[in-house]
Amino acid sequence: MFTPANFSLDSTFPMADEIPHIQKSPLKRYLKRANQAVTAIQITLDIQGFSYQKWGSLQRCNKGDWLVENDGNTYTVAADSFVTTYKQISPGRYIKTAPVWAEIATHDGAIKTREGESYYGAGDYLVYNRENRQDGYTMAADIFEKMYEPVSDP
Repeated sequence: MFTPANFSLDSTFPMADEIPHIQKSPLKRYLKRANQAVTAIQITLDIQGFSYQKWGSLQRCNKGDWLVENDGNTYTVAADSFVTTYKQISPGRYIKTAPVWAEIATHDGAIKTREGESYYGAGDYLVYNRENRQDGYTMAADIFEKMYEPVSDP
């Protein structure tokens, strides 16, 4: 995944929604593979939230969001997004049951996420929890292809 060492999102680096080829490309639907459960806990501490560095930018979470460990990768998921996309399979273990829509990026760029921003490189996946390109994030191609499989629409 593209993570520029001396680069600021304040520069002229394009956001995903500002690049015409991304807006026009069709999204494909995917489901998380059944063997790709995550460990998660809801952040119920009496806090205002916290910030952390990930995906080349500052990420933020709030009280009630979820702290997720996904095959060695730890991040947060907004509370409303987690509740509508994950299902508990055992104490502390969850599987993402909702479909995602994704496309392969053809250029380096950045995407606004609910937690902050995320940089991506050509060949990475732009992934959305909603078909209308909302609630998006990025994933390296090898990780995405290990975790998700395409869905054939009826």
